[in-house]
Amino acid sequence: MILNFELQSSFKYNKLMNDYTQPSASWPAGPVPRPVSPVARATSRPAAAPLSLAQKLLLLLGALLFDWLFCLQGVGLNVFVFTVFVVAAQLVLLPKVAAVRRSGYFWLMVGGSLLSGGMMAVYGSGVAALACGASVLMLLGYVNQPHLRLGLYALLTALGSGVQAGPRVLLGLRAPRNAGDGVRRGWFYGRMLLVPLLVLGAFHLLFMAANPRYMAYFGRVMDALGEFLLWLLPEMSLVHVVFLTLGFLVTAGAVVMVPVYFYADHESRFGEFVRRQRDRVASFTVRRPNFQPNARRALDLRKEWVAAVALFALVNALLLVVNAIDINWLWFGFVPKPGFDLTQFVHEGTYVLIFSILLAMGIVLWFFRRNLNFYAPGLPWLRWGATVWVLQNAVLAVSVGLRNYYYIQHSGLAYKRIGVCFFLLLVFFGLGTVLLKIWQRRSAYSLIRMNFLAVYAALLLLAAGNWEVWIASYNLQARFRSIDIGFLLDMPGRVLPTLVARRALIDAAPNLTSEGEYGGTESISAPEAQRRLDAAVATWRSRYQAHSSWQSRTYTDWRTAQALRAQ
Repeated sequence: MILNFELQSSFKYNKLMNDYTQPSASWPAGPVPRPVSPVARATSRPAAAPLSLAQKLLLLLGALLFDWLFCLQGVGLNVFVFTVFVVAAQLVLLPKVAAVRRSGYFWLMVGGSLLSGGMMAVYGSGVAALACGASVLMLLGYVNQPHLRLGLYALLTALGSGVQAGPRVLLGLRAPRNAGDGVRRGWFYGRMLLVPLLVLGAFHLLFMAANPRYMAYFGRVMDALGEFLLWLLPEMSLVHVVFLTLGFLVTAGAVVMVPVYFYADHESRFGEFVRRQRDRVASFTVRRPNFQPNARRALDLRKEWVAAVALFALVNALLLVVNAIDINWLWFGFVPKPGFDLTQFVHEGTYVLIFSILLAMGIVLWFFRRNLNFYAPGLPWLRWGATVWVLQNAVLAVSVGLRNYYYIQHSGLAYKRIGVCFFLLLVFFGLGTVLLKIWQRRSAYSLIRMNFLAVYAALLLLAAGNWEVWIASYNLQARFRSIDIGFLLDMPGRVLPTLVARRALIDAAPNLTSEGEYGGTESISAPEAQRRLDAAVATWRSRYQAHSSWQSRTYTDWRTAQALRAQ
């Protein structure tokens, strides 16, 4: 688009030059401007704006802080500290961008970043790390383009800006003014070699992954280089150099904003509501001579309406039968028969029903995407048919939830069961937005925006839960005939106090299982389960004592150490 604009500008400029060269035109005084090539205009880039004093200080502080927090450390409290630094840096630089202060999405991401970062300090879980990373990236995306509303576009904008920020800062560096010609020439060629070095690094990583002997040789070279640097600079090692460089790149992506307009321009094409399009209607007819366009459009809409009403009527009838069977079978007094494979029943039925619900939502979006929203003669029938179908899909989602509930009642909690519960919550929210589309003529963009926010809210809720401890507490009940002790021992160390406190229940369990060496499950004895529990406790204690620094500690790690010491 920019190239076309420049070509048009160049064409107008050349036309103006030709007009001035005519004998009747009077040429203005002064030298004749030299025409610029369209390719040169399209490929030329404006010089990067110089960094402010605050940005330079934040770059230095961020690189040093990143190395101090993460060098040879795990994740925990350090993630929260660095997240607070990134948020504070945005607030320090915020007065320069007045539009950001008026963006509710920016303040939402500020709260989400601090909440998820705080959950990293409390639990240090993987879902909390995912929520924190997504929150910080979307925060940076809304700072880059304050008018964005779709969280996914903010995420992609932040990634696009972050990739360019580090090289942009390095390429913008200048040699000292009082340096000689040799220093300036070396500085220039050093910056020119930056891109080839990045390409060389990418190929180096590929060769390391493909050739183990090459990786071994490279490890020897790195060990020798590390010893040399340790001899040259006793306080500096190669690991610190790597983390300082990585910290500089990460901080540059958070402090230096490279404008990325692609996603903001793309989002500007969409609206919250469907608009009537007179030139874009679906056609199911063959053109006949002497046929009026308006009559053809009305006939096309009527045929599309007939197809939609027929489809909704048929699938409503079919879904009514399925829901009647599920209500009669699952909703009231469901008791699995002896030998009934509840796992297979839940897995197959859940996946098929979830796919059916998503397909139903897609069909509704398809028929209500264009001018059928404005077909007055049959719109009430279409809306009510689609509404009944959406409500029946909500009933189907309740049946899926009951299948999941029966599995939890008979087999215990697991990560997938919790995931299905949150997915069903998102399904109910999505069905509600589909009703908004039907009755308020909402656009697909509006539904994507609202459902993305719902997914983000569900991610924050998952990050705020101590799910492993809750799973262990629920599964270690006397009413369960089988306990997957291997699954519980593979969880993070914060579940160990719960397992130690219920040793007697583990000994009394009728059946203890664990994952086999080559897949599947195997039964283990109670003494073997106790031996594995003791080994897990000893391993966790040694690891906790070996990593005595506070950077990677969490609140639950401290509580676990206190509980194990007391038991």
